[in-house]
Amino acid sequence: MSNLSVGMIVEWISEQEDSTPLVERILWVNPTATDLVSIQLDEPLALPVWKRLADIEEALANGSAIIRVADPYAHRLHPPESFLLKHRQRRDAAWKVIEDMVSRVPDIYDETIRGGLVADAANQHSVHKMTVYKYLRRFWWGGMVKNALLPSYERSGGPGKEKSANSASKRGRPTKATVLRDAPPGINVDDSIRRIFSVAFRLYVDTNKAPTLKRAYSLMLSNYFNVGFEVKGGVRVPVLPPSHQLPTLEQFRYWYKKQQDIEASFTKREGARRFALKRRPVLGSSTKMAFGPGSIYQIDATIADVYLVSGLNRSQIIGRPVVYVVIDVLSRMITGLYVGLEGPSWLGAMMALANAASDKKAFCSKYGISISDEDWPCKNLPMEILADRGELLSRHADELTDSLNITVANAPPFRADWKGIVEQQFRIANERMIHWVPGAVRRVARERGDLDYRLDAKLDLNAFTEIMIYNTLSYNKMHWMEWYRHDEFQIQSAVDPFPRTLWNWGIEHRSGFLRTRPQEAVLLALMPRGEASVTHLGIKWQGLYYTSEIAIREQWFIRARATRTWKVSVAYDPRNIEMIYIVQPKGGIEACHLLEKNQDFAGYMVEEVQDYVADRKLRKAEIKTDILQERAEFMAQVDAVVTAQENLTEGAVSTDQSNHKRVKDIRQNRREERERVRKAEAWELAEHPGTPRKIGGGSQSNASASSSTVESRKRGFLNILKQTRKSD
Repeated sequence: MSNLSVGMIVEWISEQEDSTPLVERILWVNPTATDLVSIQLDEPLALPVWKRLADIEEALANGSAIIRVADPYAHRLHPPESFLLKHRQRRDAAWKVIEDMVSRVPDIYDETIRGGLVADAANQHSVHKMTVYKYLRRFWWGGMVKNALLPSYERSGGPGKEKSANSASKRGRPTKATVLRDAPPGINVDDSIRRIFSVAFRLYVDTNKAPTLKRAYSLMLSNYFNVGFEVKGGVRVPVLPPSHQLPTLEQFRYWYKKQQDIEASFTKREGARRFALKRRPVLGSSTKMAFGPGSIYQIDATIADVYLVSGLNRSQIIGRPVVYVVIDVLSRMITGLYVGLEGPSWLGAMMALANAASDKKAFCSKYGISISDEDWPCKNLPMEILADRGELLSRHADELTDSLNITVANAPPFRADWKGIVEQQFRIANERMIHWVPGAVRRVARERGDLDYRLDAKLDLNAFTEIMIYNTLSYNKMHWMEWYRHDEFQIQSAVDPFPRTLWNWGIEHRSGFLRTRPQEAVLLALMPRGEASVTHLGIKWQGLYYTSEIAIREQWFIRARATRTWKVSVAYDPRNIEMIYIVQPKGGIEACHLLEKNQDFAGYMVEEVQDYVADRKLRKAEIKTDILQERAEFMAQVDAVVTAQENLTEGAVSTDQSNHKRVKDIRQNRREERERVRKAEAWELAEHPGTPRKIGGGSQSNASASSSTVESRKRGFLNILKQTRKSD
C-alpha cells in the first residue's frame, strides 16, 4: 500500500556535507501505482520528470529520502485578503494562460507533447514561451493551486502550523511553560519525524560530523525543518518555524537511544507493504471517472428526522438538526460528517469537507469515542467534489479551486445516477437508528389525544453527533452493500462490498487521487469567518471572551483599555466554542482560548451558544415592560421620600439662621448625631437570662449604674462572639 500522494514534498539526502539538498514535489501518481511525476523545487529551469514509485518508496525505507514535514509554499495557499485583492488580476491573467494546459493530465507531463502545448498557449495569449514556462513552474512548485500564481509576498516562507497526523493531543508530561504560562504544548514525534531523526543520526552522529547530539540536533533543524530561506549579510540562512512546532532536544535524544529498534521495525513494516503491493496484479484505466479513492467525493445535506433539545437549557426544544455527509464515490466510504443547525448552507458544507480532510481520531475523541487510524482512515482532500446544485453554487466555492486545487462540479442532468449516493446514506441512517431515538419524527397521521412526538425530544446536539459517529463507524466497517457492482479487477481480488474494505483495496491498487495539504491551509480555506472585538476584558466573540499568546505578549488588553477597542478577523470551528483563530495579516493563524470566566460554555457548539444568547435577548425583550414599570415605581418612591424630607428641612430651618452658621457647625452637629444614632442602635444584653432590659435611655437614678456596667457588658458580648466563632 503506497503512502505517497499528490502534493507531498520529498527531500533526497546527500552524503556530501556542503551540497544543496534536492527537494521535489509529487505532481501526479499513476492510478496503477507504478509511476509518478515530480518537479524539483527552487530550480530555475526545472521541469516535470517521471520516476518509478517503487524507487522512491525504497529510498524512503532505507533513509536516502524523507518526506518533508514543512511545506515552504504553504503560506501562499491562503494569502491575506488585502494582498489577494491587490494582485487578483495578475493571478487570473496567468491562470488564463495555463488553465487549459494543466488540465490535460498526464499529457502536460510528457515532454514530447508539452512543447506544442506551450507554443500554442504563447501564440494564443501573445506572451513569450518562457513566460508560459514560468507560470507552469510556479503552479507546480506551489502545490498546483491557483493562488501559487500570486506574486511572492513572503520570500522567507513564514511560520506555519504544520502538525503531524496524530497531533490531536501532546503525549507526555507538559512542560512548566505550558502549565504556568499556557505556552503551546509542542508536537508529537510521528513516523515522518522519526525518519528525519534516523537520517540525522546517520549523517551527523555516526559519521562524527557533529561532536555532540546538541550540534546534530541544530544541524537537523536547519536542514530539514526550515520553512524557507532568506539572505542576511549576503548569506543564505534557513528560517525556522516557532519552537513549539519543532521536535525538542529531549525527543531527539530519546529516539537516538532507541535507534536500532526503530530502524529494524520501520524497515520490516515498509518491506512488507512493498511486497504486498508488488505481488498483487494491478490493472485498469485512468480514464474512468471514479477510478480510485479520492477521485470524486459527493457531498449533500438533509434535515434529520429527530427533534433535539438545547444543551444549555434542556427544557428548550431547538428543532431538527442538519446532517452533512461526504462520501467517496468508488468505495461509498463516509469520509466526512458534520451535524449542526446551519443550512443547508455553504458553512455546513465546508465544515463537512474540513472533517473529511482532518484526523478522525482527534475528531472522535472530542465526543469521548476512541478509535484507531484503521477504523476511519480518511484524512485527505479529493480531486473533485460533486454536489447537487445547492451549497456549492456559491462564490465561496472558488476558494476550493484557488486555494486547494479541488474541482467543484454541480451534477448536470446526465449525471443523475450519482445524485442518489448520499441520499441513500440518509435513508440507511434513518432505518438504523434515527427513527428509534427519542424525539424522532413519526410519519404516521396523528390521532386526537396522541402525544406530540416533538415533546419527546431528549437528545442535545453533541449526543446526536456522537450517535451519528457510531453509525458512521459501523456503516463503514460492516455495511454489506449487496447492490454494489464490482468491476472485473475487484472480482479478481475477491474484495467484499464493505465501504472500508473497498477503500483500502482502492488505496492499495488505485492510489494517486487523494490530495495532501497543510492542516492550517485547509482550515483557513474552509472554516467560517467572523469579526471579534479586542476589549480590556478579552477578545469578545459571540458574547464570550478569549485570550491568546500574541494578545498577552503585545499587551492588547492594556491598549484596549487605555485607548479604544478594535476589530480582528477570526476563523472558527462551529463544533468547538472553546477556541477561535485570529487570521494574521501576514498569513497563518493564532489560537485563542476561552477565558476561565466563560468556561461554563465549554463543550457546547457555536449554534447552542448563539441560541442561548438569542434566547436571553428575547427574554429581556419580553419582560421589558415589567422592567420599565419597576423603574417607574422606584423613581416615584424616591421622589416621594425626597419631597417629604425637603418639606421637613425647609420648615425646620430658621429664617434668621445664616448660611455661615449652618456650615460652620457641621463637625459639632456630626458628633451629636453620631452619639444619638449610637444610643438608638445600641445592643443591650440582659445580665441574667430572662431578665428584660430597657434599650435607649432611662431615669437619672439608674444612669450611674448603667455606666458602671458598660465595660462588663462589652466584655460579655465579646465573649459571646468568641464562643460563637469557636462553635462555627
